[in-house]
Amino acid sequence: MRRLSTRIFFVVCLIVAGAAIMWGPAYARSAGLVIRAAQLHGFLLHAAKVQAQHYAIEPVVTIPTRHGMVRTRLYRPDTIRRLVLLVPGVHAMGIDEPRLIGLSNELAATGLGVVTMELPDLARYRFTPETVDIIEDGARVFSERHDLTPDGKIGLMGISFAGGLSMVAAGRPSIRDRLAFVFSFGGHGDLPRVLRYLCTGIEPPGPDAASDSPPHLRPPHDYGVAVILVGIADRMVPPEQVEPLRRGIVTFLTASQLDLVDKAKAGTVFKEAQTIAAQLPEPAASLMKQVNTRDVKGLGARLLPVLQTIQYPDSLSADDSAPPRAPVFLLHGADDTVIPSVESLLLAKHLEGKTRVRTLLSGLITHAEVDRSAAAGDVFKLVGFWAELLGE
Repeated sequence: MRRLSTRIFFVVCLIVAGAAIMWGPAYARSAGLVIRAAQLHGFLLHAAKVQAQHYAIEPVVTIPTRHGMVRTRLYRPDTIRRLVLLVPGVHAMGIDEPRLIGLSNELAATGLGVVTMELPDLARYRFTPETVDIIEDGARVFSERHDLTPDGKIGLMGISFAGGLSMVAAGRPSIRDRLAFVFSFGGHGDLPRVLRYLCTGIEPPGPDAASDSPPHLRPPHDYGVAVILVGIADRMVPPEQVEPLRRGIVTFLTASQLDLVDKAKAGTVFKEAQTIAAQLPEPAASLMKQVNTRDVKGLGARLLPVLQTIQYPDSLSADDSAPPRAPVFLLHGADDTVIPSVESLLLAKHLEGKTRVRTLLSGLITHAEVDRSAAAGDVFKLVGFWAELLGE
């Protein structure tokens, strides 16, 4: 997460100075969260750290689910206001991913107890109903930890595709009355709809769009089509080429992830992906070349006809599942090119009248990360959004 622009420095100062007095402790905690996440320096960061609560990070432990043991990590404040289960998106590092760790630290500093939980299939770049089962099981297990949840309720928070899958889990009978809130950060409402966007660059129309509105084009991120290819490689190449192709794609995705934290190492791993591509026979070789050259349009055109033959289970899409009873919070980057922000708008429309929904499309966010400069109004809105969530 990167620092906010200096032109909103004094606006954030006013937020910090007046939040506790004018709007209450939830706004003060929210302002501190935004400041620490944006890595501001000097007085602002000092003020945010002063009000941050002390917390400890406990060793990784595994918990049982119907699909095996999964790893979890607890960030435990001295006094827990509310326990939340935070699940990561499509990333091989799972609960060890640096940005997830950073978010967990910032949430724990507000007084939330944070449990991060691994989702093995998403760590392998695969969308499966088993992932929703694991989220459901994890929420049930931790809602029964009365040392952490005296009232038997927890918050459920999901990042990227795990946000949409968390929304599905939140509507299931075993946990829907155990949730204080559900939070989707850059998540989806309908999985096949997002996969079509990643292949075509055509965003679905918004909930209030006229029937004759022209299609909205937004070039998708290359990460998304590469993830799709991992999942359907067995439908794209002969059996003997499937695993070598997947190994090459995962190497490319690893390089993409490392590029955010270690560019030198990312370059080395990317060369490995190129080496793998040179050793593959056709058609895997040309598919891997399109991955390495980030030919999103060409690769998407090859993937789309195959995707259209796949019937994805309803349990992978919140739009096709029972709605949660708990309040829903949807936060999305306005210009997201992995999961378009219209997904949150369409999901909010789907949930209208079924539960309380708070939606924010923010110019401060790209895909599930605060990493942009924006106008002062965007900061106020983001602080207000977090304040409402932290008040649950």
